[in-house]
Amino acid sequence: MPDAALVTEYEYEGPKRGADRAVLLAHGAGADMHAAPLTTVSAALAAARIPSLRFNFRYRSAGRNAPDRAPVLLAALREAAAELARRTRLDPGRLVLGGRSMGGRMASLAVADPDDPLPALGLVLLGYPLHPAGKPDNLRTEHFGRIRTPALFVSGTRDPLAPRDSLLRELPAIPGPVTVHWLESADHGFKPLKSSGLIQADALVDAADAVVEFVRALPGPRL
Repeated sequence: MPDAALVTEYEYEGPKRGADRAVLLAHGAGADMHAAPLTTVSAALAAARIPSLRFNFRYRSAGRNAPDRAPVLLAALREAAAELARRTRLDPGRLVLGGRSMGGRMASLAVADPDDPLPALGLVLLGYPLHPAGKPDNLRTEHFGRIRTPALFVSGTRDPLAPRDSLLRELPAIPGPVTVHWLESADHGFKPLKSSGLIQADALVDAADAVVEFVRALPGPRL
């Protein structure tokens, strides 16, 4: 694969023209662009006439399981954002950036880049990994103070990578508007407890509805 092509696989849904906003969805470390949380959200956005673009990071397209280093992931996310702007003919500042777990974290890092922040209308963070597995003291929050765009966090109340109390304690560091949507009894994979009477599909629809509501509520373009 040529070094210049960090992203070679895309999946676009929704209207090709006429929308005033669009959503980029990046996948998590152990999944790809066909993961159920992303396809459920993209389908809900398409039903709301909001375009979305999913993509595979290079390591997944190459058949590898281990993610690339952050600079490569961030460069791929920027490339995908440029592709979405091209397809929709939208200004980059009209794009909502985000994704699942690692993908959402990369989007937040790109938006909060101290030297070259990626323009965005908003952030959608599905299962933000507040810390690595088994390392609760290694918080991934250093960049929170530079996030000024509206941000939606969709998180399970049983997520071991972002315990509810811990996430709520860290979110005030973000100067931009923050919305939190909790998926009751759901874990990091958005799977609820059996005793809740819910199934994972219910949680995914709940998450998708929250994303659509958030994206719709973001301000329209200046005239």
